[in-house]
Amino acid sequence: MTYDFIGDIHGCFEELEALLHTLSYQKFEGIYHHPEGRIPVFIGDLTDRGPDSISVMKLVSQMVLKGKAKYVPGNHCDKLYRYLLGNNVKITHGLETTVAELEQLSKQDKREVSQSFRRLYKDSPLYLALADKQVYAAHAGLRRTYQGRTDKAVKTFVLYGDVTGEKHPDGSPVRRDWARLYDGEAWVVYGHTPVLQPRVKNRTINIDTGCVFGGSLTAFRYPEMDIHSIPSMQPYLPEKFSKFADSDPLPTTNESNPGGKKI
Repeated sequence: MTYDFIGDIHGCFEELEALLHTLSYQKFEGIYHHPEGRIPVFIGDLTDRGPDSISVMKLVSQMVLKGKAKYVPGNHCDKLYRYLLGNNVKITHGLETTVAELEQLSKQDKREVSQSFRRLYKDSPLYLALADKQVYAAHAGLRRTYQGRTDKAVKTFVLYGDVTGEKHPDGSPVRRDWARLYDGEAWVVYGHTPVLQPRVKNRTINIDTGCVFGGSLTAFRYPEMDIHSIPSMQPYLPEKFSKFADSDPLPTTNESNPGGKKI
């Protein structure tokens, strides 16, 4: 099986469609299919902050339901799910834009969109193990020792990253650079922390290139080990990008699979 991992979309629907077209996906009956049977893997944070979260929710929900895509939730997905359940969550940090879109819908459309997203979230795993566990998809990352586990500590890590409990002056959480210490054999594809360019470190790759902050929307193709990006249509906000900028070169397919096993 061949996969196209797609980074944090955050409601940037036009960029998502442009990226899928670039990757040779074709739209048929409202969803995208690849002529070679490739599977897109959405690594969370579909909504919030961007201009068209509703369209992203609809498309991804339909593609996953019909077996044409895979998905793991992000922290923004988790918060939206709790909001749609009626829980008392703060409508901040981008959720307010998705709520405003929902409120513009008719009651029936709002109910249908909410139900399909709740189903998408409820049925999704915390992370995905793909290609005989040679590659994992997890929104904010996944330590080697967490692979195969689904306990509370793992949920916190895959949704929020390696947080310290401290806060930056702007209120955002302080996170450790977990990828620098990653020692697993499997690749981990993740997002969550915006970087200007995809960051490769110790068989991990961060593909959240900050589309909603004016960067780009990025796909990582596996097992080809190559990257495709679409420039963002949103205003550029340089302060939103991580300072973890150092990156290793991507290996070739053979280097990524040293045992020579066919992927």
